[in-house]
Amino acid sequence: MNVIFTCGGTGGHINPAIAIANIWKERYPDSNILFVGGGDELEQELVPKAGFDLVCVTAYGIWRAWDIKTILHNIKAVWLMLRGICKCKKIFKKFKPDVIVGTGGYASFQTLAAGKLMKIPTCVHESNAMPGITTKMASRFVDKVLVCFPESVRYYKDQSRVEVVGMPVRREFIYTEKNWARKELCLDSRPVIVSAFGSQGAKVMNETMAELFRLEKEAGFPYQHIHAVGSFGMSWMPELVKEKGIDIEKDSAIMMRQYLYNMPTVMAAADVVISRAGASTCNEIAASGTPCILIPSPNVTDNHQEKNARAMEKPGGAVVVLEKECTAQRIYDEIQKIVEDPQLRENMQKALHGMVVPDSAERVCAIMDSLRKRG
Repeated sequence: MNVIFTCGGTGGHINPAIAIANIWKERYPDSNILFVGGGDELEQELVPKAGFDLVCVTAYGIWRAWDIKTILHNIKAVWLMLRGICKCKKIFKKFKPDVIVGTGGYASFQTLAAGKLMKIPTCVHESNAMPGITTKMASRFVDKVLVCFPESVRYYKDQSRVEVVGMPVRREFIYTEKNWARKELCLDSRPVIVSAFGSQGAKVMNETMAELFRLEKEAGFPYQHIHAVGSFGMSWMPELVKEKGIDIEKDSAIMMRQYLYNMPTVMAAADVVISRAGASTCNEIAASGTPCILIPSPNVTDNHQEKNARAMEKPGGAVVVLEKECTAQRIYDEIQKIVEDPQLRENMQKALHGMVVPDSAERVCAIMDSLRKRG
């Protein structure tokens, strides 16, 4: 049995695909699994680390404007898409997939389109409440559209092909035990703060975290703080932190990493997570039950992230701080409120766990199986 997963661009697209692939491999250990991505650095790191093969097909996104630069970009994007479909068809002729699953990213559209042209069963999973452009286009021809939320069904024209499955997350986010995680990371008894703002790192948020480090130092380092700076932030943030008076080599309470590959362990160890509000991140936080401070990115289509964050905030699982209102002191104050109030932490954990569909990846695998047998 041969299966293709197609995703790319961000961890929010890649991690759900890996979660589903892990369950599929458990069910069918003799299966051959191939990932098709767009060639981004993150997928070239995450997919092989998860133990899966990856091939890349170059893809550009469509820009939404009418100036000359945008028109030229979109012409190239369409040309690359057509070329990518041809490349995918060649891959499929050799690999002979029984089913294709897309989880977002520009490369997934041409992979799914090639599958449809070759009459291979296809499905796409949308992690946000409102569909992104890739899912909107793919939903017109795939066999199944899988969504996280019941309220998302209304955004699709043919609702008979839409199924609510929740967000697939790796089991480690649900079942990793806190004390084990803290020992694994060699942490002491102080509360643990984890902050991350995407694989590239958001400049304004990295600057805010550097100032937060300074406040933590002034307070005598009451917390252990693990921060993922992202690939862009790694080039300049260490120098900024040094200017703030933090010696990373000596001040062991501050731990900076480019990317947190062991996020399930780190999140299990954390008392508070500070992050953006991408759908995958929100669901991973909910699965771990870790109280969180969400700072939605203001630079995403249709304000997806604030909608995700408000959905976490409504039952009491998250504190939401808009970027325009975000200061290091505000974040420090919110951390203190959560850390110093055991009842608040317990209430937040219960609210987060109540939002999770723990068998989401299993549900997707069952649909894949059905499509494969029917196809």
